[in-house]
Amino acid sequence: MADIAALNRLLEPEVESLGYRLVRVAFLGGKSDPTLQVMAEKPSTRQLDLSDCEVISRKLSETLDALEADGRDPIEGGYRLEVSSPGIDRPLTRLADFDDWKGHDARVNLADQQNGRKQFKGSVAGTEGADILLHLDNGEGVAIPFASIHSAKLLLTDKLINATAPLSTEGADTIQTVED
Repeated sequence: MADIAALNRLLEPEVESLGYRLVRVAFLGGKSDPTLQVMAEKPSTRQLDLSDCEVISRKLSETLDALEADGRDPIEGGYRLEVSSPGIDRPLTRLADFDDWKGHDARVNLADQQNGRKQFKGSVAGTEGADILLHLDNGEGVAIPFASIHSAKLLLTDKLINATAPLSTEGADTIQTVED
């Protein structure tokens, strides 16, 4: 339907011009419900609220509509634009994400098997060169080439919930934290 890498190159500067960081561009829903999903965050907080999503959505809609009007539409056919926060159990899409989220649990799916496996689960141990490092649940350490990753995401744990607690509690009735 669309070249995701080309869309990423097109949309990233638009998102950054507004002061946000692009996390992921993906097409979901297949042919029955094509949805262009754009995940972004504020670099300072790693969060996004509804008004942020509105600002980004308007900017991207204007950009994509202008390209379509100019006959250079990067997306064939109709689709829905969805702008969202990456959420707590966020996808890990950049090599730097594996340094940023060191110490948290993640699931990593590979495009092709490595050591007889296509999926690894464990604690993120950072990066080394172009490899990501994981401490697996069995205690084994593994280095995985970043280029071989099909998808990766953080796993929801109490530690992650505490690490991503809102920086502002304005409007919240109560905030409870869970100790590890």
